[in-house]
Amino acid sequence: MAAQNQVGDSNVNNGGVQQKGGEMSEMKPVVVTTLQNPPMVGGGGRGNLGIYPNGMLMTSEYSLKETRPHLGGGLQSKDKTSSTYDLVEQMQYLYVKVVKARELSLFGGGEVICEVKLGNYKGVTKRVSYNHAEWDQVFAFSKDCIQSSMVEVFVKEREKDEYIGRVWFDLNEVPKRVPPDSQLAPQWLRMEDKRGDKSKAGEIMISIWFGTQADEAFAEAWHSKAANVHLDGLGSIKSKIYLSPKLWYLRLNVIEAQDIVLGEKGGSIMRYPEFYVKVQVGNQVLRTKVSPAGANRAVSNPFWNEDLIFVVPEPLEDYVLISVEDRIMPGREEVVGRLLLPLGAIERRWDDKTVPSKWYHVDNQNFAFSNPSDPSKSRFGSRIHIRATLDGGYHVLDEATMYSSDLRPTAKQLWKPHIGVLEMGILGATGLMPMKIREGKGGSTDAYCVAKYGQKWVRTRTVVDSLSPKWNEQYTWEVFDPCTVITVGVFDNCRLDKNVAAATGARDSRIGKVRIRLSTLETDRVYTHSYPLLILHASGVKKMGELHLAVRFSCENMGNMLHMYAMPLLPKMHYVNPLSVTQLESLRYQAMNVVTARFSRAEPALGREVVEYMLDHDSHMWSMRKSKANFFRLMNVLSGVIGMARWAEAIRSWQRPVYSSLFVLVYLLLVTFPELIIPTMLIYMALVGIWRYRSRPRHPPHMDTRLSHAENVYPDELDEEFDTFPSTRNSELVRMRYDRLRSVAGRIQTVVGDMATQGERFQGLLSWRDPRATFLFVILCLFAAIGFYMVPIKAVVALWGIYYLRPPKFRSKLPPQVFSFFRRLPSKADSLL
Repeated sequence: MAAQNQVGDSNVNNGGVQQKGGEMSEMKPVVVTTLQNPPMVGGGGRGNLGIYPNGMLMTSEYSLKETRPHLGGGLQSKDKTSSTYDLVEQMQYLYVKVVKARELSLFGGGEVICEVKLGNYKGVTKRVSYNHAEWDQVFAFSKDCIQSSMVEVFVKEREKDEYIGRVWFDLNEVPKRVPPDSQLAPQWLRMEDKRGDKSKAGEIMISIWFGTQADEAFAEAWHSKAANVHLDGLGSIKSKIYLSPKLWYLRLNVIEAQDIVLGEKGGSIMRYPEFYVKVQVGNQVLRTKVSPAGANRAVSNPFWNEDLIFVVPEPLEDYVLISVEDRIMPGREEVVGRLLLPLGAIERRWDDKTVPSKWYHVDNQNFAFSNPSDPSKSRFGSRIHIRATLDGGYHVLDEATMYSSDLRPTAKQLWKPHIGVLEMGILGATGLMPMKIREGKGGSTDAYCVAKYGQKWVRTRTVVDSLSPKWNEQYTWEVFDPCTVITVGVFDNCRLDKNVAAATGARDSRIGKVRIRLSTLETDRVYTHSYPLLILHASGVKKMGELHLAVRFSCENMGNMLHMYAMPLLPKMHYVNPLSVTQLESLRYQAMNVVTARFSRAEPALGREVVEYMLDHDSHMWSMRKSKANFFRLMNVLSGVIGMARWAEAIRSWQRPVYSSLFVLVYLLLVTFPELIIPTMLIYMALVGIWRYRSRPRHPPHMDTRLSHAENVYPDELDEEFDTFPSTRNSELVRMRYDRLRSVAGRIQTVVGDMATQGERFQGLLSWRDPRATFLFVILCLFAAIGFYMVPIKAVVALWGIYYLRPPKFRSKLPPQVFSFFRRLPSKADSLL
């Protein structure tokens, strides 16, 4: 293994590029794979990194595996929660709820804490004043970690080992609670001091019970497996649900302005003013073009008539800053008028009806909160003509279009009832790679999951220091369109210590991601699989572990779901008043920044790196690997047409005379009865579909390394894919990549030129650019018209088919005369420089 790693590492030099004597040596593909060791007790398996040239790959490591978990606690432990939490394995917990204490005998005042101890595990509450000793905290101890037959609760003075009072419980006497039963009422219990006296230690209100992760206290409870987490980091390990803000498209149609007065700097220079409008909403800034000079318009009345589109979130509490500026010279502008327009005052619309425009007064000295209906502003002054609308008929894209999880318009008035329910049980992960090194413990991972579908984001709790974490959390989403995708990502929590994270700028590390398209799932079926967590590094593809999920897509009305397949994919406004591709990409980037800013203010916060990874922010970046993958995907699509052409050539070559003769008979039959052609084709496709039903895919799709061309990839191509934009590599490497891109683009240029040439030859049939060719074509058309008029079309098609299918000994090896004539036609390639 060590020898193989040395050989693999020797090939990676300066991004995989080796130069000798000014020439670049041949690069061999480098394949990075993960070999799983046997699972370790309590820690799961740890992978080793191996580099194998020549494509030696264990593809079974990257495959999807079906699992058989005991969902809902198994058949023998069904309870009331089985119908609600039936996609996860039941996890038993001991819950201890400490409410408050009273009558504490503490001299001199001070702060007190409550300590819950079970074996080697110890949970401590926050510090409170002894006069007002209220904690209201819940402690959850996993049943797998119980090492004692009793649990003890201590009340202590701050930073002292001696306790003020103590109570204890025998675990054999602890009741079991199963939701939807009501919560256990806490009771006042008399504590005993260190001498065993219960008369002076005071009382504590407490409740204790056995439950599962379905308990209401589970989400906010302190967990025993987080015993080593600092108190400040406990908030970052809890499971939470996030709702992304409702996003609107703000469309500002900047029409014109009147009576704009030049500023002091611009008025002192003899020139034609260059007015433009700058609009700022939050961190988004857009500008119009410079107003063109017009013979019929005064200098002080610039005209633009441009649309500026922004992404704004609810609540609409922000302001639109509109400023008219004069470009005195490049890099030097002067504000000649500005106003503030509140978003809440802008009219909303759900369709493409025109909203009346308004004149707003601008101020060249101070910000003006403009109100066009205010009579006090009707005096003479500079003003600007704007049509502002909040378009609710669009769906604001914040994720890649191909992986969209929601396609509804912004306006809730246009929503249709949901067609089904998506339920997902996030069971756990196995064989995770260590993501960090802890002193005295070696490699560890603090993993949590994030699932995103529609506006609802869910985050599981963080399982601390485990390479085989178990979450067993179940979530539900309403489904409005079956042709959507749910994304589940696994991350390593690097914010357990807030002080260290703030000082070092720690970012949560990516472990892997899984996508599931709902339309590929059968309704009302539970899918339990382990998905390989694959991630692409600069050294190659790497398996980071496996994620275990249970998924069920339930349909309430099959008729409504089938009707969705006939509906447009996007809302109506995307087709009535479409946005350009460039606008959609820019608005998607703005929407992603808005969502990132909103989630960064939550507690616990979802980091920018998490949101960007879930929303595929870099899906549009150039990659040679992705280009190859897309090319071979296209070739795979065209393989059916190519296969049909080869089959027709085999029939035409008469290699099997019996099959060729039967085909000629069927062809003549279809020509004689043309009304059978379309029904025959449709029946054939229906029969093929019915026959393939037995071999239909039984598992949801997953990341395919072979399809992604991640197995055999050149190191330099990976280094280029992970390069920043703009590039940070040295000039020699950038020059080599630029030359390689030029060679690839040259081939594409040749193919596009050949296609254009064929099209121009077709246009040249009647252009008289080649007068002799056009003369021959016109004469041929006249004779052909007479012939097709006199001969029945069935006979023409039958004769053409027999001529095309004639045996090879009756053919000539020279190309047909029609092809020769077409290839001699001129094209515009002669006119290119």
